[in-house]
Parts: sequence; structure tokens; C-alpha cells
Amino acid sequence: MSAVLDFVQVDVVRQQKNLLHHVNWTVNEGEKWIVLGPNGAGKSTLLAIAGARLHPTNGMVDILDEILGAVDVFDLRPRIGISSSLLAATIPDDEKVLDVVLTAAYAVSGRWNEDYDTLDNTRAEELLRDWGIADLAQRRFGTLSEGEKKRTLIARALMTDPELLLLDEPGAGMDIAGREDLVQRLHHLTQDPYAPATILVTHHLEEIPVGFTHALLLREGEVVASGEIAQTITAENLKKTYGMDFELTINAQGRYSAFAKNS
Repeated sequence: MSAVLDFVQVDVVRQQKNLLHHVNWTVNEGEKWIVLGPNGAGKSTLLAIAGARLHPTNGMVDILDEILGAVDVFDLRPRIGISSSLLAATIPDDEKVLDVVLTAAYAVSGRWNEDYDTLDNTRAEELLRDWGIADLAQRRFGTLSEGEKKRTLIARALMTDPELLLLDEPGAGMDIAGREDLVQRLHHLTQDPYAPATILVTHHLEEIPVGFTHALLLREGEVVASGEIAQTITAENLKKTYGMDFELTINAQGRYSAFAKNS
């Protein structure tokens, strides 16, 4: 099994503050990772580096067998699918949902004069069906609910058959029904043998889909724990990460939840 992402002693320093400090982390083909940590832990910074959107201050980052800093990131980025609020902000409100997905083929936001062939259109329509939004194909992106936008962005992230998929808080802002629909669809994605290595950042254990294999816990830019999910997401590690005692439960379906212990 080969690595698709490898961080070696990675630091990110901004205004004399360590956003990441001595991070060592490897993601292999086929693995599905959850990244957890409190606000300010460095999760978004970590994902920006993994997406070739940010260079580390120190250390080495290998993404898809390319060393960050020694490769043209514009050649590397199309191999990485990203869904994030920052990306959503770049999409015009009047863009049709089908075009939001389709334009990923050219790595642009907002359709202009690009030439798309039948295979591109077929792929985009297939992804809209897979994510339950085929009936929204002609709707304007700005009119969608939060859940519909998140599913559109994930479909866009998968448009180019990426080798690495990065999902930044895909359940944020959703109601319970929207969140559960998303979690189930992400679970189905983990069952696809051709699905890319995936990294999902979340604040909530309830949003972890069944089928994710590994977890990384961050606090103040440093790794608290990393490894297979069952050995990493523990009450002890959550206390180290969040500074609070939790009652951690895993239901019969393999879904996580945590509540503060009564003092």
C-alpha cells in the first residue's frame, strides 16, 4: 500500500504562532481519515496543505508522489478533490448546479467559454444522481439549502476522479435530516473500491460515517493521537484533545457520540 499523502516534521508559523508544529502523518491508498480537534487546532491549515493550497514553513510534504515546493501546484491540484466553505464562496450564486459540477473538469468556478464533451456531461449528471440532487441540475446554486450546496460541492470534488478527496466540515449548518442523509451517502462512498483516499474534517463525532478507517486528533497545532479509528477515538484521547471528560459511545451500527461526564 503506497502513501498518497505524507507529512514529515511539518511546521506552519504565522506571526510567531505555530499553527502546526512537528506534524508527522501518512495517508495511504484506500484509507478514509477523520480529523478532529477544537477550534484553532490547525485542522483547516492541515487541509490547506494537503490540498496544495498552502506551503509549510518547515518540513516535507509529499502529495501523490510529488514534493510540495518542487512541483507546479497547478498540475497537482486537479488530482485532488476539495469540498469546503472557501470553495463555495468562489461559486457565483447564479451558476446552475449542473455547471457547478461540470466546471470542475477545467478547475474553474463559473462557466464561461469552456468546451465540454459528452463524457463530461454524462459524468456530471451521474454524480448529481449519486448525491441525490439530479432534480436540482437547472437550479441556481445560490437558491440551494445548506445541505444541497454541500452535496453539490462533493459531487464537484469527485468530477475529475481525484486520487485524494478532502472534505472540510461537510455537515456544518445542516439540520438532522440533511446530516444523516450526507452521512449515509459518505458511508456508501467508503464501500466503493475505487473511491479515493479521503480526509474528512469535522467538529462532531456524530458526523463520522461508518466505514472510515483512521483518525487524527489535533490540539494547538500538534498531533494528540493518530491511527486506526477504534484505537484513536477513545475517551482518553478526546480528553487530551478537548480538555474535558467524555462519555464515549459507539452504537450497534458503528456510529460515534460523546457527552460530557457529569461532575
